[in-house]
Amino acid sequence: MLLEQTRDHLRTLKLSGVLDALERQLEQPDTFDLAFEHRLGLLVEHEILHRENRRLARLLTQAKLRMAACVEDIDYTHPRGLERSKVASLVGLDWVGAARNLCITGRTGCGKTWLACAFGNEACRRGMSTRYVRLGRLLEELRIAHGDGSWARKLGQLARVELLILDDWGMQPLAAAQRQDLMEVIEERHGRRATLIASQLPVKHWHDFIGEATLSDAILDRLLHGSHRLELKGESMRKRQAVEDLGSSPSLTDGDRPE
Repeated sequence: MLLEQTRDHLRTLKLSGVLDALERQLEQPDTFDLAFEHRLGLLVEHEILHRENRRLARLLTQAKLRMAACVEDIDYTHPRGLERSKVASLVGLDWVGAARNLCITGRTGCGKTWLACAFGNEACRRGMSTRYVRLGRLLEELRIAHGDGSWARKLGQLARVELLILDDWGMQPLAAAQRQDLMEVIEERHGRRATLIASQLPVKHWHDFIGEATLSDAILDRLLHGSHRLELKGESMRKRQAVEDLGSSPSLTDGDRPE
């Protein structure tokens, strides 16, 4: 009876980690040979781990990362100009805490989105709120928000995210209303939160992409001043992988292999 009451109390207090650990201890009689302090410590440790895992799952769900990537799996063997020491310094995410930005540029297929998601995953693992979104999609969400009256709330949500990842930057020219919305997002985050930009467009062309000189200058000054940059080079990793997969296929003859 007392044990069942304890279970009920743990559920009421929402200590599901402790409850799960208690059930495991009850299933393992050898655990009772441990001192009470040791067993209590195991219960508390399990509750902490349970809460950390639950928080990570929530942060990853909210982040909506496009790819399941992690910094431990970064490929340094592909010749794309990634310096291990520079990446290692960025993986620490001090730049996120300092509200500085990171710009990742390079040709299609060189791994920009994957790297951006790896940094996003690391931010979630460190307990930081993160949001991944393609720039075109974000601007469309803001356009709709203007119409349904949720624009101010949407802007506030974006301003609070500790790491905002804007992918596919520079894919298509911006209309006047889009430039203004982008300016508002960047202004609200400037000096307060970190933004990661992933783009196949070199930074030197960003001014032309944004258009209208005054807003372009204002947006880029806030984004690029004091920012970190990773400029990826080399051929497409997807293309190389496809060639390697074809080359390793046992069904291909030498005449079928790509040159």
